Amino acid sequence: MPRGLDQALIERIESFRKADGGYEGDAKLAHGTAYGAFVGLGAYEDIGRTPPHALKLIQSLKRLETPDGAWSNVPGAPIGATNATAGAVTLIRHLGFPVNERAGDWLLAQLRARADTVWVQAFTHVTNRGDTLHLRNLLARFRPGAAERVLFLAHWDTRPRADQSQNLGQQRLPVPGANDGASGVAVLLGVADALKAKPPGVGVDLLCVDGEDYGDFGKDTSDVLIGARYFAAHQPPGYPPLYGVLFDMVGDKDQQFYYEGNSQAVAPEVVDRVWRTAADLGYGRVFLPGVKQALIDDHVALQRAGIHAIDVVDFDYPYWHTTEDTIDKVAAASLQVVGDVAVALVR
Repeated sequence: MPRGLDQALIERIESFRKADGGYEGDAKLAHGTAYGAFVGLGAYEDIGRTPPHALKLIQSLKRLETPDGAWSNVPGAPIGATNATAGAVTLIRHLGFPVNERAGDWLLAQLRARADTVWVQAFTHVTNRGDTLHLRNLLARFRPGAAERVLFLAHWDTRPRADQSQNLGQQRLPVPGANDGASGVAVLLGVADALKAKPPGVGVDLLCVDGEDYGDFGKDTSDVLIGARYFAAHQPPGYPPLYGVLFDMVGDKDQQFYYEGNSQAVAPEVVDRVWRTAADLGYGRVFLPGVKQALIDDHVALQRAGIHAIDVVDFDYPYWHTTEDTIDKVAAASLQVVGDVAVALVR
């Protein structure tokens, strides 16, 4: 970058800063917005910088929190907005600040507004380093009295360290998790909307597991898949389900799903069912035949407990475990494809 250009860009970005410490492009607004903060973060990322006065920026978002545990772009709003909440959570995590329990409360409220009943599995986990994690699995149930059940799941946590980032300094930052975490949860919320509008033909459980991505998958495996392992050890009465499908990293704009190795080895009949359903919907160009990789993911913890679970995952994602796993890498059309397949499986 030419000398002086970065400073000129910083001055331009800061010209959109409001008195409350936030950012917003609308000159008529006296306050920053969650969306404006997210755009400001992206602008600084483009020039390899971090927004200055991070604490003031976080404080501006505090004023945009809503009673339901989310965020809005308007101070004093009674309920949050999905886009504003996603932007706020991404920015807070990117700047290294903790996202408080209100984010989990917001997700819980969304599930309760849609499902017949919701279970909360609250538990603690002590890591190999001696840290105590307070975690929550959220289980939304449709037709809870039905004996025949299907389980869909995703992890709602994001990785606390971007260990795959090229920049060593960024490796200490948390992963925003727009694809690795949030995309699977977005699919589950979309499925919940569809099942509320038209009940499924079988019982359906939507499980958001916590603590999937905390530890090191290669070294301290006791600190990964934490929520899935807890659920496997504390299954609802009447389990196991007919089968389970994990949705992980499903929002990539250039999505392609191949058979995951452990899925094909343990539950090939479930793989066949999902891929045939996708083909019937016209998504054969996305759900492709053949094993490409074998992954240790939440489905493996369920497999070890006797559940025929598979992983729908697009692991060919260059932003995996980096600070670049942001919402601009995710496509609504990709989420629609996966959601369509999930809903068709239980109709």
